[in-house]
Amino acid sequence: MSTIANNLQSVRDRIQQACSLAGRPPESVTLLAVSKTFPSVTVREAFDAGQRRFGENYVQEAVAKIAELADLRSQIEWHMIGPLQSNKTRVVAESFDWVHTVDRLKVAQRLSEQRPEGLPPLQVCVQVNTSGEASKSGIAPEEAESLARAVAALPRLTLRGVMALPAPSEDPAVQHAELARVRSVFEHLKAQGLPVDTLSMGMSGDLAAAIAEGSTLVRVGTALFGRR
Repeated sequence: MSTIANNLQSVRDRIQQACSLAGRPPESVTLLAVSKTFPSVTVREAFDAGQRRFGENYVQEAVAKIAELADLRSQIEWHMIGPLQSNKTRVVAESFDWVHTVDRLKVAQRLSEQRPEGLPPLQVCVQVNTSGEASKSGIAPEEAESLARAVAALPRLTLRGVMALPAPSEDPAVQHAELARVRSVFEHLKAQGLPVDTLSMGMSGDLAAAIAEGSTLVRVGTALFGRR
């Protein structure tokens, strides 16, 4: 078994253990392999080990990788998880299945207008910035509902949920507190009747805490592919 196959099994085991501790079924959490900066051959190796969902941060790099893996396109689900500038929306709308980082109505409108009619609707998460870090993208929590409603009303897009990048910490108590803030935004949207089912939070370092706080999709890179 290859190193990536071993790592993939290890991460799946961690997810299963975290779900067990949280009293959740393992199938309630989706693993997104964060393949940014790793070549297409590495993605193919992970694919061969059974992984089907991959997250990318950099548009140009991702588009090249998608082209290099064109023979697997119908079987891979590509997620855009990096900051998205409005001048890059067309290629993202044409190339990806999901976008996790919508934090402005202008970006959502452009994605809607530029999504080809021959493709299924683009699956979209609203990115929130619950830690207030100026260096982080994301809309303020109190503005999430209005943006989510606007996204839900746009054609060629399907609102799926909320994504966040909480401030990193090795302290489990801090991790839980940060992740709980994200969960509260997600739960508020649900309570307001918005059709959300995806809470995209948790990475290699806070995976267990994220699952305990209700994450339905964890974005794991380092634990699968190694340090960049």
